[in-house]
Amino acid sequence: MWYIRADMRPQTPYTKDLGDREPVPTMRETVGKIHGIAGRWTPEQLEKSYAPGKWTARQILIHLAQSELALGNRARMALSTPNYVSQAFDQDSWMAREGGGPASSGASGSVALQALVAMSAFNCAFFDSLTPAQRATPFTHPEYGALTVDWLIHQMAGHLVHHLKQLETM
Repeated sequence: MWYIRADMRPQTPYTKDLGDREPVPTMRETVGKIHGIAGRWTPEQLEKSYAPGKWTARQILIHLAQSELALGNRARMALSTPNYVSQAFDQDSWMAREGGGPASSGASGSVALQALVAMSAFNCAFFDSLTPAQRATPFTHPEYGALTVDWLIHQMAGHLVHHLKQLETM
């Protein structure tokens, strides 16, 4: 059960990664670090993984860009659609469509990084504009149950930090 109480920080699958940091500034900082690391890698370096059988750096960047797209949209839908029920998505199916094969068959690492940086900036500006009442807007997720936009923002920040750690090991 994910905790959502006004007197408590939202507990997400990535709470340990985020710690006690504020989510939106952490998103900006983390994406800046990801850009600083991956922005200087060659296409060959972007095809390396942090562990056997795990995604490559390019695939992690694609996943992060996809997540910014999907979860930013989820927040916007929750704020504009009464009683919004979000659509779950299968990250592996999304990866198979855009990044499952070699870079020549999907998005390059540099394209994914550009998309991540741009969409994260767009989402952070949007999140900064929200009032506490707007961040408390509820919605439902088929796997996680009752959530709020604030929970989603915290999840997104922790998710970025989680994957930054993987990229830092490469």
